[in-house]
Amino acid sequence: MAQEPIGSGFGAHTTATEVLAGIDLTGKRALVTGGYSGIGLEMVRALSAAGAEVLVPARRPPSARQALDGIARVTVGELDLADQASIATYAGGLLAEGKHLDLVINSAGVMACPEGRVGPGWELQMATNHLGHFALINRLWPLLAGGCRVVSVSSGGHQFSQIRWEDPWFENGYDKWLAYGQSKTANVLFAVELDRLGAAHGVRAFALHPGAILTPLGRHLKPADMADLLTYGSDGEPLLPDFKSPEAGAATAVWAATSPQLEGLGGLYLEDCEVTPVANPEGHVTGQALGVMPYAIDPIEAVRLWSWSIVQTGTDGVPQR
Repeated sequence: MAQEPIGSGFGAHTTATEVLAGIDLTGKRALVTGGYSGIGLEMVRALSAAGAEVLVPARRPPSARQALDGIARVTVGELDLADQASIATYAGGLLAEGKHLDLVINSAGVMACPEGRVGPGWELQMATNHLGHFALINRLWPLLAGGCRVVSVSSGGHQFSQIRWEDPWFENGYDKWLAYGQSKTANVLFAVELDRLGAAHGVRAFALHPGAILTPLGRHLKPADMADLLTYGSDGEPLLPDFKSPEAGAATAVWAATSPQLEGLGGLYLEDCEVTPVANPEGHVTGQALGVMPYAIDPIEAVRLWSWSIVQTGTDGVPQR
């Protein structure tokens, strides 16, 4: 299916609870990375309220348990997405349990942070936002096959940068916004290729822009950063984004993971609980939606990124075809 709206009936300020109205997730098992802060916490809250059992891997388990206190059917584990050994340990524990996962939402991430290096010198944002989730899904494949939706929380920030094949690790000068944009483009390409590979095994994948939400994700932003992100009207005054509540920011991911409206579909980029059109060269579509850049849904780029990611992480659990 092309990137064309399907008429979901939802909108920019629909909440996660609203998209789950009438959906019973009793007996379903979900995994949400980043599920103890910001929109991730609201995803967990809504999924649990609909009856799901929710796994929340966390870099700081005590903080996660405190944030999730009082939410039913939640299990916290230890996972650092920037550490491939930690990913292997966490995935190994779930594989030993052998319980199927019905949905996975890759929501954890870092944004526009100061330059950081992990592992063999990987740039932190690409390592965490993309390669961490890539390795996690590949390692958990036996628990996904047979029926699972995998949802990657990307961002309109994917419009900042394509994959920088000539210098993916920013060894020739670091730019935090280009690094963020590259990692978010990688999230979209990951969904495109995972869906292509996984559809025959009952695994469908989506990526999305959650919208503009004020959450701890922006902890590294300075006033000058915020000014740079704004667009300006003809009078020179900033045009403030239509900020969503965290509950609304969680909605598109929850919709992607559970909605019957998306049955039989996959490999699509979503915004505002809807399939969003391809952006024009200026990076916009009509209305509030930003749209998806053509390079982020390019199937050739998706294959290239997948192959590159296997080499980087040494994980290739998803069957190739």
